[in-house]
Amino acid sequence: MRLLADIGGTNIRFALLAEAATRPERELSLRCADFDGLEQAVRHYLSQMDNPPVTEAALDVATALTGDMIRLTNSPWAFSIEQTRRQLGLRRLLVLNDFTALALALPALAPDETRQVGGGTAVAGAPLALIGPGTGLGVSGLLPWQGRWIPLQGEGGHTAFSPCDEREDAVLRVLRERFGHVSTERLASGPGLVNVYRALSVLDRDLPRDLQPEQIADEGVRDTDPRCREALSMFCSVLGTAAANLVLTLGARGGLYIGGGIVPKLGDWFDRSPFRARFEHKGRFSSYASAVPTLVILAENPALRGLAIALSPS
Repeated sequence: MRLLADIGGTNIRFALLAEAATRPERELSLRCADFDGLEQAVRHYLSQMDNPPVTEAALDVATALTGDMIRLTNSPWAFSIEQTRRQLGLRRLLVLNDFTALALALPALAPDETRQVGGGTAVAGAPLALIGPGTGLGVSGLLPWQGRWIPLQGEGGHTAFSPCDEREDAVLRVLRERFGHVSTERLASGPGLVNVYRALSVLDRDLPRDLQPEQIADEGVRDTDPRCREALSMFCSVLGTAAANLVLTLGARGGLYIGGGIVPKLGDWFDRSPFRARFEHKGRFSSYASAVPTLVILAENPALRGLAIALSPS
């Protein structure tokens, strides 16, 4: 058996991959906060699976990969790739960015594992774009090359936020006072949704309630609080702009996929949100963006499939 681990800022999702298999099995999701670090979480998972012998593993991490030492952006976890490989007795340990792993899974998604939002038709063989708000904002894509897909490994969620109207300008000013550099992730993520809600409260000269991202999203969807509704709408608008920017940058006429843990939970409210209108609002390239389909990923733990693809010989 080979070990797969999808490590986010909040949860770590495990699976096993049989030697000749292409589909992960025995999946289990654990909270990162319940463990001191990666090694402890791995040993706990394997003990739950009766400690199968494992000599190869692939894992993805929600941070940039710039060397042997990994420090997660939105989690206190840090580890050395080589030291972890030795401690776990692995012959091979492959480490990818989390959205690189998710990007690898895109061509393998079944039709019922996505939901299209708005119009547009995919151009066969064209690049694919991927974006997804969760604990952070993941960004990646797939580029076609000689019959294969080449996944991108970058940190596009940390590019500078670009407001598109006066209200967003005002929110940017509030957040700039707090953070200095304001990335798109500061708005289009779980913590970003809280940032937007609190910034709107500052602008309205009102005290914000102590709400978690899921509470803001829930009240926004149910329309029980005007500020939560505005915060969630702005979140979707900002995500639409970032998604369209990514599509234009990559020439991703094959489609824009939306991953992460937030958008799928919004259900069909997201379809009626400002996301698609903002996605298509690209000035002279509005017709270009309008022709690109945007699809919400509904599959369970698809990044584990991407890790399986990365670990298996081509």
